Order: sequence, then C-alpha cells, then structure tokens
Amino acid sequence: MFFKKKTPYEKEMAALLKKERRFMNNRAKKRESFINRQLSKIVPKKLQSTIDAAFAKAFGLIFEKGTKYIEKTYNKNGLEIDYMENRYIDSLRDSKSSMRRFSKKAKAAGNVNLLLSGAAGVGMGILGVGIPDIPVFTAMVLKSIYEIALDYGFEYETEKERAFILWVIEGAVSYGERIEEVSDRIDLFIETEKLPEGYSQNEAIADAAGTLSKELLYMKFVQGIPIVGAVGGFYDAVYMKRINEFANLKYRKRMLIKRGERR
Repeated sequence: MFFKKKTPYEKEMAALLKKERRFMNNRAKKRESFINRQLSKIVPKKLQSTIDAAFAKAFGLIFEKGTKYIEKTYNKNGLEIDYMENRYIDSLRDSKSSMRRFSKKAKAAGNVNLLLSGAAGVGMGILGVGIPDIPVFTAMVLKSIYEIALDYGFEYETEKERAFILWVIEGAVSYGERIEEVSDRIDLFIETEKLPEGYSQNEAIADAAGTLSKELLYMKFVQGIPIVGAVGGFYDAVYMKRINEFANLKYRKRMLIKRGERR
C-alpha cells in the first residue's frame, strides 16, 4: 500500500489542530484554587458587578476612542511590511520554516506584552490599585492581540474583527462546554467570514467582560491591598499569557486556511 506524503501545509495544520485540542483539553474543567475558595468567603458580593462594568466600559472606550492611542505604542506600518515580506518568502519556499515565520514573529511580540502587563499589574498591586488597573490591563490585552493580528495579516478595527477579538478573549478564559462553544463560533467565522445573525457588539463586550471579571474577581480584590496586591497584579500576566496563546492559535488557523485557499 502506498501512502501519500503530507505537504508542509498539511503538517502545519495538523500540528496546529493538535496544539488547539491540547489547549481546550487543559480547560475542560475549572479547578478552583485554595486561595480562591478562601477569598470567596470575604469578597463583597457587589464587587462582581463592579468589575463586570469596569471591563465592559474599558472595551467600549478603547474601541471607540482608544485604538489610535494604542497604535502609538508599536509600528503598525512596519508590522504590515513584515507580514508582506513573510508572505512573499512563504510563497517562494512553501516550507515548514517559511510558514512558521508568522507565528515566531507573533509570539515574540506577545512575550514583550506579557512582560509589560506583568510589570504594570505588580506595580499597581504594590500601590494597592485593583479595579483602576482594569483599563490598563484591557488596553494591554488589546494591544497584544492587535499586534498578533497584524503579524498574521489581519486588521482589527471593523465590527467583524472586533467580534473575532472579543470571542478570542472570551474563549481564552472559559472552560468546559463554554470554551468549546466559543471555539466553534470562532471557527465558523473563520470559514464564512460572516457575523452570526443578530450579532450585537454590546452583547459580545458584555460576554467577554463578564467572563474576564469572573476569572479575575479574587485577584483584583487582592490587588487592591497595598504590598500584598503585587500577588494579584501578577495574575495580569498569567491571563495575558493564556489570551496570547489562544489568539495565536486562532489567528494562525485563520491565516493557514486562507493560505490553503490561495493555492
């Protein structure tokens, strides 16, 4: 029997799907930590709604007015040129190494933003700044995703692209059936490039904000305590890492599928 040798593209797609499944399996069930169980006894009930509203407001303000300021922190034109160069090299070589140029670039940018987010979170935690850190953390998350998007050849300012970004954030910090549902929604968008009927950006913001706030509730509470808050601030980097990883998986899948369609 003869077996057809897989192309570099097929190997890369298979490797990507394997990494994606591993990410999903690792979040099949949420395991509440001991410290969270203890904090749940003392955190004020109304804090959840306060943090929900803070994240939702941060997303809304940045989408409306803040993207142009975030763009001042990186060279958008340079990233677009880098993508075109990588795409040209990939079109010539059609190899595993040429396809991985995109993800290497995106991961490098993500690592820089990870360090910046961690430093900002710890610094504010030392000062006892918890909830006011939310706009800063949200801006850092969006900055990182914007750069990842550009590294894979995608924009981020249209309603469709913002939907993709919000779903990536929501999925990255979800568990179980929720992460599966969000992942399927993202994959359907990748396939069709269409928003679902009845899509509402405000609802997508509320979903992403609510999921983030549930994950960060206890750590933002701790972050509001001077000195000790550094521990809570450190978790900004923990969740930034998770969001970066999921964003890389989904943007890379989107890029590879488009690449396959062009050939």
